[in-house]
Amino acid sequence: MTQSVFGAGFLYGIPAGANPTPQVFGAVQDVTVDFSFDFKQLWGNLQFPLEQARAKGKIDIKAGMGRYDPTLFNQLFFGGTTSAGEVLSVQGESGTIPGTPFTLTAANGATFNTDLGVLNTLTGLWFTRVASAPATGQYSVNTTTGVYTFAAADTGKTVKLYYTYGSSSTGTTTVFTNQSMGSSPIFGIQLVNVYRSKSIWLKFPAVQSSKLSMPMKQDDFSIPTLDMSAQAEDATGEVFRYSLTG
Repeated sequence: MTQSVFGAGFLYGIPAGANPTPQVFGAVQDVTVDFSFDFKQLWGNLQFPLEQARAKGKIDIKAGMGRYDPTLFNQLFFGGTTSAGEVLSVQGESGTIPGTPFTLTAANGATFNTDLGVLNTLTGLWFTRVASAPATGQYSVNTTTGVYTFAAADTGKTVKLYYTYGSSSTGTTTVFTNQSMGSSPIFGIQLVNVYRSKSIWLKFPAVQSSKLSMPMKQDDFSIPTLDMSAQAEDATGEVFRYSLTG
């Protein structure tokens, strides 16, 4: 019997190694599995081939998801080193340049990370950063303490500070270093879909990912996508298997 399939289903990544923790693709939006082969044709002096044979094959898998998952991204794509903590941003922290010593300390100066600029809220112009001894319209910043220094002539002006800072109590950070060519995580994929009590299940025991896309739009949710390709599993030579209720 045939069956209908509705919806994107559920997608799971299985990292390599003993006792792996399955990684669930969150809020799956769409999954595409493309099976394709090259064909080699034997031609004579007529328009159509005399014979053809199936040659190289490939299986491309593409999944879009509505959740950013640092563990999934790292285990299935980057293969980098993860640690607790994250980098947060401040977009426009208000302040007024005081008199001597003409400094403002960022609210998160103790874990200051990167200066992203200073805006003059009256003129709408950006201050220019210098190494030290700023003149009018300039500033310097100590990136260890988050202390911003301005010119005496800018005393009383209101500004907005833009910067990033670290948090050790929230989030996850991944560090990826330059790797030798050929290095890539290999993992398994299982896709499950149930519609009207009928199931479809696909398993790919050895998969590698070639592309992770993180699109961000002005007025819509970001839907990251992972492009993957299946290969034969080393131990058994299995490429895929699937089952249907029918």
